[in-house]
Amino acid sequence: MTSEYSAHHLQVLEGLEAVRKRPGMYIGSTDSRGLMHCVWEIIDNAVDEALGGFGDRIDIVLHADGSVEVRDRARGIPVDVEPRTGLTGVEVVFTKLHAGGKFGGGSYAASGGLHGVGASVVNALSERLDVEVDRGGKTYAMSFHRGEPGVFDGPEPDAAFRPFEASSELRVIGKTAKGVTGTRIRYWADRQIFTKDASFHLDELVQRARQTAFLVPGLEIVIADERGEERTETSYRFDGGISEFADFLAADAAVTDTWRLTGEGTFTETVPVLQDSGAMIPTDVERTCHVDIALRWGTGYDTTFRSFVNIIATPKGGTHQAGFEQGLMKVLRTQVDQNARRLKVGNDKIEKDDILAGLTAVLTVRLPEPQFEGQTKEILGTPAVRAIVAGVVTKELNARFASTKRDDKAQTALLLDKVVAEMKARISARTHKETQRRKNALESSSLPAKLADCRSNDVAESELFIVEGDSALGTAKHARNSEYQALLPIRGKILNVQKASISDMLSNAECAAIIQTIGAGSGRSFDLAGARYGKIILMSDADVDGAHIRTLLLTLFFRYMRPLIEEGRVYAAVPPLHRVIAINPGSKPNETIYTYSEQELHALLNRLQKSGRRWQEPVQRYKGLGEMDADQLATTTMDRAGRTLRRVRVQDAEAAAHVFELLMGSDVSPRRDFIVSSADRLDREAIDA
Repeated sequence: MTSEYSAHHLQVLEGLEAVRKRPGMYIGSTDSRGLMHCVWEIIDNAVDEALGGFGDRIDIVLHADGSVEVRDRARGIPVDVEPRTGLTGVEVVFTKLHAGGKFGGGSYAASGGLHGVGASVVNALSERLDVEVDRGGKTYAMSFHRGEPGVFDGPEPDAAFRPFEASSELRVIGKTAKGVTGTRIRYWADRQIFTKDASFHLDELVQRARQTAFLVPGLEIVIADERGEERTETSYRFDGGISEFADFLAADAAVTDTWRLTGEGTFTETVPVLQDSGAMIPTDVERTCHVDIALRWGTGYDTTFRSFVNIIATPKGGTHQAGFEQGLMKVLRTQVDQNARRLKVGNDKIEKDDILAGLTAVLTVRLPEPQFEGQTKEILGTPAVRAIVAGVVTKELNARFASTKRDDKAQTALLLDKVVAEMKARISARTHKETQRRKNALESSSLPAKLADCRSNDVAESELFIVEGDSALGTAKHARNSEYQALLPIRGKILNVQKASISDMLSNAECAAIIQTIGAGSGRSFDLAGARYGKIILMSDADVDGAHIRTLLLTLFFRYMRPLIEEGRVYAAVPPLHRVIAINPGSKPNETIYTYSEQELHALLNRLQKSGRRWQEPVQRYKGLGEMDADQLATTTMDRAGRTLRRVRVQDAEAAAHVFELLMGSDVSPRRDFIVSSADRLDREAIDA
């Protein structure tokens, strides 16, 4: 380092040198995320063509040699000479930053590419890039090495490369049938730039391809993966647009149908326009912004929201999302105020989270030259879009609430009931969180009276057993270690929260007692750090009723306290089904053996019989936990030294919720079909009667 600082210390990076020197500026990072960003820079150019009505299919191939190829049937990159640079359109697109057809020249009304750096950045960060263009009955080709045009002596990326010296050449390599146009781009990412572990993620590619097919109805996107032993191919095409997308994203039962809100608005912005003389002159330009929204509310509390600008995802939102939320708030607050007496709202005010709970929405806006924050285009910055989107949402939703159609009136009433229930649930959950922390000896406790709490304040060590009925509670009290094991009895089968409203769930004594005891709230306000116990153990009888109760409890945890399951803190106790007393000869005490299934019992009896040992008849079959004495319950089910616990995983809970929706949900027809189709699988001997 030197204190001298003069002009000769300054560095001027020409052309694509800046991209190679600072790749993160253009693609975000040089790991797998940046590698995937490059793929989508190329794909989005083809999608923009399809968006303009040119081409109905895009093929993406992940080759075994690590290269990626993107083919489309669009107009093809221009091959004529661009007058200012004297270069062909192909070379301009791939070698010049901030050059392309998306700067207001009339080629695209709305597009994802705006900065004119996508293709050239990918070229700069590629060890080799080959492009072929079908136009005017001919096939043109050009190759690049780390952004420099030239000729390779072979098909491999490490083949000898000769750069053009005097002038570059766009080669004609074949002929095409009349009317056939399109572009094929294949490139090898430069491993001098990207990290060693950077790789193309097929799952991410498939997910976004499906998303794009939803956003551009009629466009088919085909992904072929040739990297494995066998070639795999996935294809997506959807004609229903974003309504179909919203239905695909929705995971819960519907409160409303999928509503479509569409509209447009105009605004004026001052932009520099390039004149024929080469000067940039500020000019007022009128823009049109098209808004298209698909949304529906479900019975859950999770929010699924996707926003797009010219089919480019904006995961961090922007002015269009702000306008969407502003319009929702305005309409629903007004409607709740107008129906306050029926809804019994009182002085409480709904908040944004109350409205967004259970919402699945897809928001798309299309406008020329939107302003993004950065090349990665994750946030829309055009200010005027906020008011336009808010206006469309307000107008369309007010029309829905004012509709005299029977379905619209029923669904809007259900929606208002849900929003108000969410508000009341939020207030109730906040109250629970504030008052249900573990109290010390000097404080009063408002925990459920029937809770037999433990003495330890160590959350990691403590366990909460949710037991079925008072009879099991009495035995469990004597069987537990009261230092770290707490007991909460429930009376029979709790509420079916799969089809009950949030307010019904919170007003149910058993559900409220469980939430109150755990002390971490419920739904959106659930705070895992506030949970009072390290393990939640469901201890029910080993019969069909016990399994039913366990499923009801799991559904409650999955829907309203899911982080407990995701963190692996919910368990199912495994009580024994049988107690076998094996008789020992002489004065040696008899041996007590517990079995946990019919197969295990038969295997045990066969083993005893082969060894010449006898057992007391009849073998005790436990119908419930209340049939055990405290020592037996402790030894088999509660004592850490000898018990077995089954950890409940998220996929277990999802499967349980699916089966429960099938067997106990509001829709009868799937249940009838299931019963009819499964009747021949019923084994009379398996009925526990």
